[in-house]
Amino acid sequence: MDEWLLGQMQKITPEEQMYLDGDVSVIKDFYTRKEDFEADSQVLLEQGKLITVRQHARFVEFPVHKHNYVELVYVFAGEITHYIDGKALVTRPGDLLLMNQHVKHSVKRAQAGDIAINFIILPEFFDIPLQMIKKQNVLADFLAGTFRRQVLVPQYLLFQLGRQLQILNLMENMIRSLICRTEYEDVINQYSMGLVFLYLINHIDKLAENSSQNYEGLVIQAVLKYIDTQYQTASLNHLAEDLKQSQPVISRMIKKNTGFTFQELLMRKRFQKAVVLLMETDLSVEEIAVNVGYENRSYFYRQFKSRYGVTPKQYRVQHQNDKTVKI
Repeated sequence: MDEWLLGQMQKITPEEQMYLDGDVSVIKDFYTRKEDFEADSQVLLEQGKLITVRQHARFVEFPVHKHNYVELVYVFAGEITHYIDGKALVTRPGDLLLMNQHVKHSVKRAQAGDIAINFIILPEFFDIPLQMIKKQNVLADFLAGTFRRQVLVPQYLLFQLGRQLQILNLMENMIRSLICRTEYEDVINQYSMGLVFLYLINHIDKLAENSSQNYEGLVIQAVLKYIDTQYQTASLNHLAEDLKQSQPVISRMIKKNTGFTFQELLMRKRFQKAVVLLMETDLSVEEIAVNVGYENRSYFYRQFKSRYGVTPKQYRVQHQNDKTVKI
């Protein structure tokens, strides 16, 4: 750990001294000019800046509030307890809590040894980080969705990482640059945050169960998205490599959460697509078989007849006047 940085954060800030001197509630003017307690980026961020850091104020309890920016909380020492939807999220050294603009939460009073840094981030800051992770892993879309979701859905992810050295170094570098005001700090930190996200993808199994999306939920969403978009060439082996898990672990997870095996889900998707092509195109059955991922025409015929009770050609004739596809 950066001892200079820890020493800076252990110092009592003017705001914290006010709480120690007798102010028993949060001084809202430090965070917002609005009547409701919505922490405001216009108060906390300098004009033209996309990101800043602010030490979490100790010695006071934060009532229920939200932000009009993305917040990332990184714990250096002790523990910080957030309450979201009635659940206590206890964060400890090395943990990362990411919250989008719609999360309402409160924070338990922190003591002198409880040290955390709040990153205050405008959504556009994530343009470069999201470009860096966009094609690296099927889970990247779900991490990206936490920051880019347009509907008013609260999303928060708690990574219980412990002392992951690479992430620790990156976080400390970003905090130091923002405190010391280094040149080109926004751009440097955008790339540093992208690297943090890449490491988080490698540690996606550290996602806490009480996040708004837990690990298994993210995996199943990733599996379904993968099958939906890559059904022509999808394989369990490739998926397991992408998710950095063994095939047996992924297989059990898929069966537990969907009731189907990977191959059953893949076959369902392929034949759904085959039926659409039979109904809406003039492609030959052979062309359709190849289009949905089956080079073996005989196998495609057998599986189709087993599933629908008729051959593909018979199905096309029987349903040629249907207005909707029967799957």
